[in-house]
Amino acid sequence: MPAIWNKVLLAGSVSAFALLGAMPAYAQDQAATESASDGEIVVTALRRDSTLQDTPAAITAFNAETIENAGIDRAADFIGLTSNVQLIETQNAGNAFVIIRGITQNRNSEPSVAVVVDGVQQVNAAQFSQELFDIEQIEILKGPQGGLYGRNAIGGAIIINTKQPSDQFEGRVFAGIDNGFGYTLRAGISGPISDTLKFRLSGSYRDTDGYIPNTFLGEDADPLEDISLRGKLLWTPTDQLTVDLRASMSLLRTQALYYNIVADVNDTSLPVRVNNAGQNDRDIYNVSAKIDYKADWGSITSVTSYDTLSEILTGDAFNFLPIQESLFFAIFGFDLNQSQFLDVEAISQDLRIQSNDDNAFTWSLGGYFIDTNRYISTGNMVDTGAGVFPVFRTPSTDPRNPQATFLADSQNNFAWAVYANVGYEFSDAFRVDASLRYDKDRRRNRTLTPTAFIPVVPGFPTGRTGEVRRETFDEWQPKVTLTYKPAENVTIYGGYSRGFRSGGFNQTGVGAVAAGTGVVGVADIYEAEVADTFELGVKTTLFDRMLTLNASAYTTKSENGYFFVFLAANSTQNLGNVPEVQLQGFEIDGTLRPARGLDINFGLGVTYSEIKEFPDPTVIGNEAPFISRYTINLGTQYESNLGDSDLKGRIRVDYNRTGKTWFDVPNSTVRRPVDLVNARLTLDGGAWSLTGFADNLFNEKYNAEFSPGGFVFKARPRVYGLEALYKF
Repeated sequence: MPAIWNKVLLAGSVSAFALLGAMPAYAQDQAATESASDGEIVVTALRRDSTLQDTPAAITAFNAETIENAGIDRAADFIGLTSNVQLIETQNAGNAFVIIRGITQNRNSEPSVAVVVDGVQQVNAAQFSQELFDIEQIEILKGPQGGLYGRNAIGGAIIINTKQPSDQFEGRVFAGIDNGFGYTLRAGISGPISDTLKFRLSGSYRDTDGYIPNTFLGEDADPLEDISLRGKLLWTPTDQLTVDLRASMSLLRTQALYYNIVADVNDTSLPVRVNNAGQNDRDIYNVSAKIDYKADWGSITSVTSYDTLSEILTGDAFNFLPIQESLFFAIFGFDLNQSQFLDVEAISQDLRIQSNDDNAFTWSLGGYFIDTNRYISTGNMVDTGAGVFPVFRTPSTDPRNPQATFLADSQNNFAWAVYANVGYEFSDAFRVDASLRYDKDRRRNRTLTPTAFIPVVPGFPTGRTGEVRRETFDEWQPKVTLTYKPAENVTIYGGYSRGFRSGGFNQTGVGAVAAGTGVVGVADIYEAEVADTFELGVKTTLFDRMLTLNASAYTTKSENGYFFVFLAANSTQNLGNVPEVQLQGFEIDGTLRPARGLDINFGLGVTYSEIKEFPDPTVIGNEAPFISRYTINLGTQYESNLGDSDLKGRIRVDYNRTGKTWFDVPNSTVRRPVDLVNARLTLDGGAWSLTGFADNLFNEKYNAEFSPGGFVFKARPRVYGLEALYKF
């Protein structure tokens, strides 16, 4: 019997076993878990409060209970439970690509989704892949949301709300160990300082030796240490005014650049054998202030945020083998290693005025700006066997690791937007919502590469130190949604939306190098992407709330979507444009509660893509990069009291299948479907719980990423361990 069916049958048999033995116990959670007083989760992704089933959009949501029960502490965990959404995890910590309905993301690109944490929109894609702790709710909104969230919401939006400060003193302590060997410690406390001031402090520390062996160095290639802290102050001096102050930091230390080079993405046979362990250090800091003023007519909201991010990577260079075995050594008599440095600073401001949600006619007006300064350097050094050393803003002069190539650029981006949203409820059954947003993004790039390192390719203009390039990208982003409720338990919706993602700069001289090596579609500048989507959906609640069944279908035209190219000649990561791609697909999601204590959730997402236009006519008709044909999600949870005691036992199994996946424009290789099963067994005493878990239970071996040139990154193998939680 094929392995997939063994795994499907496991998940199904757990459901059947739980159903046969069902005892009186109330259901605790589901794929979109209950939190409202009437038993439905309340979502805010459309910038108004509404129950999940009444919201005219394809949304998957997880509340605090589901997050805890499912063991969601990384982005991959909740994305793996969501149909038609994939996460491409890469070697360096600052890159994890979110793909929603075929709208993709790549290294150094703008995000494919708007990520909003506590009302503050993240300013850089490298912020997304962080530890998740002390989380109240997560919402994944599919389809372009430019009218609501502006540039970079081209694929959708992810809304993460952390727990708010509490009225009474409370806290929690969490500890976990796994087979890495690794351990995790998390803690949080919250309570009142005065009648008008409350606080919340939380933190997470994770340390692991790693899971992927480097057979050459005799150690794991992926050790990791992460410390994250978050503090919140909530001040309510009056019933009308609320001030929410937030500060956070995330310091991560791990390693990167331990690829294998293969022709087939399904080849997992090669061990990691780099001779430089390297480093991958990422530091993120954020401070923000959210101020809400409520009046009889509506509210005013101001969100101010300041963010910094820096990341340094060092390690082996192509072809990621020991010096004597490397390609460069065979050709030139010496090997190379590499260093990449990124430094980002941004300040943003959002001001919104809106009416009350309970009026038949609702409206909102707002303005937004963000000013970003970004520095990036990349380069190769000669590997003398003495190790690899980080290079930041100037070429290395260290004789142990002399510089061979070096590129550096500084970038200043200033973007602003104005937006308006209106909605009118013509009757209890029919509503129309419309949004319009204008975004303008001015970008400036200054070449900081020293003259001696600027690439020179015959037949192409040579760059110069100090050269300034300027580009402006702008777009109107409309969104219209019609909602019809023929019955209380049925919501039908449809509409049109546009998403926009800014273009930008590859490093100076990349276009010449690409042309010199025969790479098509890559220049010093990559263009902005625009996606137009038409969507139709239905949401139903059936059989006295025993079954929730939702479906949606969409078609999207994407212009100037991104694709990624690594140029080994100068160790640069570059973006090109696919002039036109057509995307079509659908999703079916549901939750079944056949007995008390038993929840079964399921989802199917399908995406078809076709390249319609490209400079190389031989690739027209191919699948777009990073497209997975389908996703299947199946999960079950059963919870019951143990005998007559207050103790509860809980078993949860989640199965995720990601269909065939294409990674590059030529479709040079396609990854076979990947099947993952996660399982958790919990003893819950109310104030405390003990959990045994296994992620990737069947130890599926696959490559998480493939980049042109044959670069593959091994996915994390089976991880299992124990967790303990105490609340007070």
